[in-house]
Order: sequence, then structure tokens, then C-alpha cells
Amino acid sequence: MNHKTRVLLAEDEKDARDILTFYLNNLFDEIDVAKNGEEGYKLYKKTLSEGGSYDLVITDIKMPKVDGLSMIEKMTKLDQEQKYIIVSAYKDEEYLLRAIGLNIAGYFVKPLDVDKMMKLLKKIKEDMLKDKQDDSNFIELNDTYKYDKDSFSLYRNNENIKFSKKESLLIETLIKNLNKVVSNEDLKKSVWGDKNVSDSTLRTTMKRVKDKIKDHDFILSRKGLGYLIENK
Repeated sequence: MNHKTRVLLAEDEKDARDILTFYLNNLFDEIDVAKNGEEGYKLYKKTLSEGGSYDLVITDIKMPKVDGLSMIEKMTKLDQEQKYIIVSAYKDEEYLLRAIGLNIAGYFVKPLDVDKMMKLLKKIKEDMLKDKQDDSNFIELNDTYKYDKDSFSLYRNNENIKFSKKESLLIETLIKNLNKVVSNEDLKKSVWGDKNVSDSTLRTTMKRVKDKIKDHDFILSRKGLGYLIENK
């Protein structure tokens, strides 16, 4: 399924807001617009509470009620990975220093250079879609391990964990039945092609796998039933 891009724009000046909205609508799928930082933060918080997200937040710096950087700082507490673009008529060192450490992807100074702005926005969109596509191939098993569905590979952070063929088949079987208990008989049939393989052979193979992931084990045993991987 294609990712539907969504952007939040916070801008208090009507002319700038209208221009930005026009160009953003030609590039992104959904644009939410706020007239100040307070309104922008409320929209952002509401969207996250409903299970949504924004690929990009674009904001002016000096706005009534809540300024752009204060809004960003509050948003970052909700999502540290959120990306931002700052739009401002001011090249103020104090504001730029405050922006250090925040996830700022770009900085536009008014009056806007539309060509430069669109070039950066297109690049950001390409990068975010690539990230979404790459992420869609992975299943996050916990904070340490993720599984690549395309290559049938397990990663500890960015390190590829090496398994034997039988060990790999065992993990693959559990991944294909995520959040479901797989019986010992079904595991034997899937891994060895024979449900009459001994229990000790299954236990030995399972132990080898679990020894390799013991720092943050994600395989659960259900006594008398089988094994499962939970992915909440």
C-alpha cells in the first residue's frame, strides 16, 4: 500500500500561508493548516492521539500565542523523530541556537524563494517515501531486534545475526504466525518436513536460537502448546 504523505503547516501571515498551502497541496497528499503555534500544537497532539502522524511540520518562527520553536520543542516531546522546516522573515541567532538539537530539515527565509523551497520539499518527500518503503520490509520485534521479511534476516540493531538453515526456518515459521502459538508438531513439519522429528531435536535447535538472542529474547514458550513471537 502506498504511503499517504501528510504535512502540518503553522503560519500566522495569511499571504504566506496561502502561498505555502498552494505549493504543498501540489506535492503532498494531505495538508493541515494552523494559524499560530498554539493551534498547531493542538492539531499535532490530536492527530497523534488518534493514531495518526505527520511526515513533516512546517512552521514560521514568530507567531502569536506560541512561537514556532516553542511549538517544535513541545512536539518533540511527543515524537523525537519528527522532522521540521522553519520559515521566517528573521535570521535571528537566538532562534537558530535554540533550533540546535531539534530535527530541523531546512530553513527558509522570507520572502520565499519558491524554486529553492520546492527543490528541498521534493527531496524531503523522496527521502521520507524511501524510508517508509524500507521500514515496511521490517518487523520490529522489540527495541533490539527487527526482522527483514524480504531477506528472511534478523538484525540486532544494525547487525545481521547468523543462523543455520534450520534455525532460520524456525524463526521464519514463528514470524509467519506472529502473535500465534505454533505447536511443536507444526514447527517440526515446517522446519524438518517431518512432524515425527524428536522433541529433543526441536529443543536443541530452539536453544541455539534463543542463545543468540538472549540479550533481549523475543520468543515465548507456552508449556505443552508450543512457541510464539509476540509483536504488539
